[in-house]
Amino acid sequence: MRTIQFREAVCEAMSEEMRRDASVYLMGEEVAEYNGAYKASKGMLDEFGPDRVIDTPIAELGFGGIGVGSTMTGCRPIVEYMTFNFSLVGIDQIINNAAKIRQMSGGQFPCPIVFRGPTASAGQLGATHSQAFENWFANTPGLKVIVPSNPYDAKGLLKAAIRDNDPVIFMESEQMYGDKGEVPDGEYVLPIGVADIKREGTDVTIVSFGKIIKEAYKAADELAKEGISCEIIDLRTVRPMDHKAIMESVKKTNRLVILEEAWPFGNVSTEITYQVQEQVFDYLDAPIIKINTADTPAPYSPVLLEEWLPNSGDVIKAVKKVLYR
Repeated sequence: MRTIQFREAVCEAMSEEMRRDASVYLMGEEVAEYNGAYKASKGMLDEFGPDRVIDTPIAELGFGGIGVGSTMTGCRPIVEYMTFNFSLVGIDQIINNAAKIRQMSGGQFPCPIVFRGPTASAGQLGATHSQAFENWFANTPGLKVIVPSNPYDAKGLLKAAIRDNDPVIFMESEQMYGDKGEVPDGEYVLPIGVADIKREGTDVTIVSFGKIIKEAYKAADELAKEGISCEIIDLRTVRPMDHKAIMESVKKTNRLVILEEAWPFGNVSTEITYQVQEQVFDYLDAPIIKINTADTPAPYSPVLLEEWLPNSGDVIKAVKKVLYR
């Protein structure tokens, strides 16, 4: 095992798949000459040249559409958005074209494309640069949505996404690109739609994904000092969701807390709550608690932003509440 950064894991996944398959290419703002806005494509222009690592204008609608259209000619594009906030400019191409081409062509045209880039907040970037759209995209039939939380998962899942014959939304975080983790030297691909139990426990299940799961780890460490055992499930893939892993854990712990960096109305944790009460209601010994951001646009003020974001303290309070402590 090597220890590498999240950005390096992303770069390795893309580079290995481009070496493996000449139909794979990368396009987006600053991905080539600048080595990527977050240096996630460092060195790729030098290796693959300007025909396969393509700098684009600031026009997400345009290059998103070019990427989708190129799948119909046999290409497998990776489209990088500098942030998924900017994907809203090109969301018509994702929702109305990429997600529907296979069905509307009667299966004649698969759409093997990956849209990737940062999601959610990244510090004091203001309301229009701090939004989480996982549930928006997961609400769309035809799209797969992946949100890794560490370098190992990022590399294995990105390789799977690039090989997938359907459109995949691959969401990262600006605050994770420098995170380090162990990644194997050899080839590996992780299956899409399989959650991972990051920590086994007996008293309560905590489900989360993406960078906010770090707050669950902090909370679990503190709760362990009080003899409370938390089982932490990293969804990794929001759609398709690994319902089985969640249900089996709830059957064991009988309590559920969901941690998600998103607005509280109609989000991923809302769907999990419904599925759990519908499938394993009789195993629950307490109401499900979901922890989300405040129901406002993200504030710029550091004091307000700290209050707006979920944190380990919120998780500790929720766990103790479901345990009636």
